[in-house]
Amino acid sequence: MFPTLIGTVVIAGIVGYLSERSGFTRNGIVSSIIICVGGAFLFYFLRVMFGIGFGSPGMDAVLSSIGALIIVPFHWRRR
Repeated sequence: MFPTLIGTVVIAGIVGYLSERSGFTRNGIVSSIIICVGGAFLFYFLRVMFGIGFGSPGMDAVLSSIGALIIVPFHWRRR
């Protein structure tokens, strides 16, 4: 359980960094990493508590990180 949590954090951090470097987001590197790690933590705990998941824990980390990057910045961006 603990190695899965550490792997989730590492994968989410990599996704946040790569999304910022590729131009997918314009939040800043640290902000994107924090958003990704938060989304991955949330989905990890949903998986542990309720058994909800897309497949492997790595795939869950990637998809939840991308989902958090899409939802959070657009929700708080001014119109």
